[in-house]
Amino acid sequence: MKKRRTTNICLAFCLALSMLLIPANSIMARADEVIATVSGTVRTGTTSDLLLLATSEGNMEIKLDSGTDASGCKLLLPNRKINVSVSHGSDGYLHAVKITNETKTPDVSVDASGAAIVTGTIDAKSVGDLLYFDTQYGEMELKIDSSTDMSGCKVLVTGKTYSVRCARGSDAYMHALSITDAISSSSGTATVAASNWTPTPEGSVSAETTWVSGTVTKNTKSDLLCLSTNNGEMEIRLDGSTDSRNGMMAMEGRILSVAVYRGNDAYMHAANIVGAKSSTIPVSVDTSSPSTVVGTVKKDSTENMLYLNTQYGEMELKMDALRNATGFKILIKDQRVSVNCARGSDAYMHALDITAIQ
Repeated sequence: MKKRRTTNICLAFCLALSMLLIPANSIMARADEVIATVSGTVRTGTTSDLLLLATSEGNMEIKLDSGTDASGCKLLLPNRKINVSVSHGSDGYLHAVKITNETKTPDVSVDASGAAIVTGTIDAKSVGDLLYFDTQYGEMELKIDSSTDMSGCKVLVTGKTYSVRCARGSDAYMHALSITDAISSSSGTATVAASNWTPTPEGSVSAETTWVSGTVTKNTKSDLLCLSTNNGEMEIRLDGSTDSRNGMMAMEGRILSVAVYRGNDAYMHAANIVGAKSSTIPVSVDTSSPSTVVGTVKKDSTENMLYLNTQYGEMELKMDALRNATGFKILIKDQRVSVNCARGSDAYMHALDITAIQ
């Protein structure tokens, strides 16, 4: 009995000694020896730890760990095409060594002067380079492009919470300037640098702001935006430092998101206004011989299209080539305006400059 106990102790000692002598990385599941590179599309259900990939040979499950190099592609959304170099792990799984992007996204110009920070969760219906971002104030559509800074996050997957600094791009979408892993999904605050339409901004906002979303009510005036929210109706002052370039159509019933802050007059003021705007195909506009029309704004007007009642009938003016807006921050129903416009290659008239007529 004593001899058996001595033998067991000796075996345990030898095992412990051998464990100490084995390099630590030999015990871990190895994920640095590439055995193949596979191409496929990301499947629904992918997480920050497990990549689900659909390939021509079938579905694959590939582990993501601290050694995975995702610097070439952090966007792991459903249907996105990627290339993955893999290795065998001692845990029986394939491990991703490096992920690269197979999809090329076109570069667009983004005006970062009116950027805002939003916190939310990536919705499962996000595809390709388009994020559907669920925030406490509603859903946003955000584009990802080659200039998006994602150094603050490991990978982007659905169901996870992130903080995104975003601004409007030349393709009419809101674009993500930078994305970081969020500490809290209920922050809802942002510091917004607001600018005016004119080349020289009238003012700027550096106060801490909170994003609110609601429906425009009939009480809205040219200098007062009234929103029906979950907490009741809000009255929001508009002034020289309000940046309304991305949300100037304040027709009754439209949904707007507004970055607000409390002013010295005890009123809530708007730093930034964002409205829904669908994607448009860029067209060329002949600005060599513009025309000027005068009319009143119709209630059907949106961020994409200005509908105008003129003495000659109704006009449809696209908003994608707008350069200047003078004398107003928002447009309301029956607002009288003068519009400098020109014809585009799509046969539509495009608004170049809009001036409010008092």
